[in-house]
Order: sequence, then C-alpha cells, then structure tokens
Amino acid sequence: MRILLVSQFHPGPAAPHYGVFVRDLAQALEERGHELARAVVDRQGAGRRGDLGLARDALRRSRSFRPDVVWSHFLVPAGLAAALTTRAPLVATAHGQDVANVGRIPGVRAATRLVARRAASLVAVSDWLRRELEAKVPEARGKTEVANCGVALDRFPLLGRTGGEAPSFLCVGSLIERKNPLRLARAFERLGEGTLTFVGDGPLRPQLEGRPGVRVVGAVPPEEVPRHVAASDVVCQPSLVEPFGQAVLEAMAAGRTVVATRVGGPPEFVPLEAGILVDAAGRPVPNEAARAAAERHSVSAQARRVEEILLRAAGRDRPV
Repeated sequence: MRILLVSQFHPGPAAPHYGVFVRDLAQALEERGHELARAVVDRQGAGRRGDLGLARDALRRSRSFRPDVVWSHFLVPAGLAAALTTRAPLVATAHGQDVANVGRIPGVRAATRLVARRAASLVAVSDWLRRELEAKVPEARGKTEVANCGVALDRFPLLGRTGGEAPSFLCVGSLIERKNPLRLARAFERLGEGTLTFVGDGPLRPQLEGRPGVRVVGAVPPEEVPRHVAASDVVCQPSLVEPFGQAVLEAMAAGRTVVATRVGGPPEFVPLEAGILVDAAGRPVPNEAARAAAERHSVSAQARRVEEILLRAAGRDRPV
C-alpha cells in the first residue's frame, strides 16, 4: 500500500518528541511492506508560513506519489492541509492539543469539522481523547478509532537502576500548569528524602529551581530521555489532565513504577501493579509488571493497529 504521511513535525533524526513517535510508526509500517512518502514541516515554530509550505508539499507529493491513502498526524494544520490538497482517502490522527484547540483558538473548530467530514477515519491516541473529540466535533462521531503512538521497546529497555541517591523521582514534560509540577514538588518536599528531577522547560521553571533535592535539567533531545529514566526509581506525571501520557508508557517500558493522573489516557494502559496513583514505595526496580504492560503498546503493535485502519480507508482488507 502507498501511504502519504502528512505531519507538522519532521520525522527525521533530529525530530522533536512528537516527531520521534511519528517517525517510529512510519518506519514500522515500512518494515511491514508499505511504501511511504512524507510531506512535513521541516522545523518547529514555522507558523503560518510553515502551514502553507506543508499544504504545498502535500499537494506536490500527492500528485507525484499517487497514494492509496493519506495519513496525517494532528488534525490541524496537517489534517487540514491533507484534506484540502489530496484526493485519496484520508486518515487523520488526533492528539491532545488538537482537541484542546477546538473552541479555544478562533477558526480551529471549523477547520477540525472540515477535516472530520473529509476523513474516511479519524484516530485518537486514547479512548478518553476520542470521547472528548466526539463531544466537541459531531462529525467525528462514529468514525473515530483508538490507536496510540506506541513505545519503542529497544530505546527503553528493561534496566536496573544506574545509581545515585535513592529514592529518585523523575518528571518528564513541559513545566506548565496542566502538568502540575508545583504540586509534585510540594509533595516531594513532604517526603523529606531522595531527589526529584524535572526534564523539561516552561514558565514554571523559576518556581521549581532552588528547592532542596529538586533538579531542573531543562529540555533535552528525545534520545537523552532514556538515560534519565534509567537513573530513576519512579517516574511521575501527575497532570491535571493527560490526553495520553507518552512519558508514562516509556517509563513503564524501562521497568519503572509510575505515578500518573486518572484524568485522561493513563488509566487505559497503566495497571495497578505498575503504580497508577498509588504509593510506589517498595516496588521493585526494574518493575517487570510495568514492562509487561508497556509491551502491549509497543510501536510494532500500534503499527499493526494503524495498518488495519489505513487498509480499511483504502478499501483493502490486507496488504498488497
């Protein structure tokens, strides 16, 4: 099957975090025998000029490649670019920011509804996000399926702890209100021992720096995240809401007990033995139960799920 991938993040070697997920899924589909062409924004923060460039690239590649199906990551702008410039059946993957932007940014609701009408199928990265999308966009009802981005098990192998002061807690993500880092820091202070490391950046960074036992690393390239996970005992993502929870899934793959929010995607893939919203003290490192749960959401497993959706959209029941 010939698949045109339209993405607003470049799925190359220097890709930002979301770009890595897209890249891994695309490579898994190629390994399953499909031919992919890519129309992408080649840098972050490209703005409207980047959106127009993405639309032009999608149009050009669609004409030369003649795909059986078009697969976009993010509904707007990537899905909109695909909807307006290509004729092949469209499958558009929605992430949390897609749904959050509906009703918050002028014009996004109308653009999202257009994509939903045009698409043969929509994909949400969690069932929680599917429900949120269908509540905001009526056209998404009855055509939205669930498939997350998966975790690259080879990049997050089951590892013992690499050393340092224990207990070691880690939080990976933007330092913004939704991610709830200040409440996590206050909870850690009450514990009175160990270390808490934040990998990420954002406006709340000044309120976290300088606290006893707290280390703020800042943003790091995706390939450095496994090293920080390996140095931790517990990975925390106590967000107010988390549409999926990729950092939690990656930590589980590395055999780390996790602390995650009940609001959003984590309850769909984190079993109690992996540590959802429970006291993580006394759990083993590595936590093999967490690894086993993560293996069910590997990139290869999610690629098979996406493949099924793309084949149906293209009117096929098996690869050709």
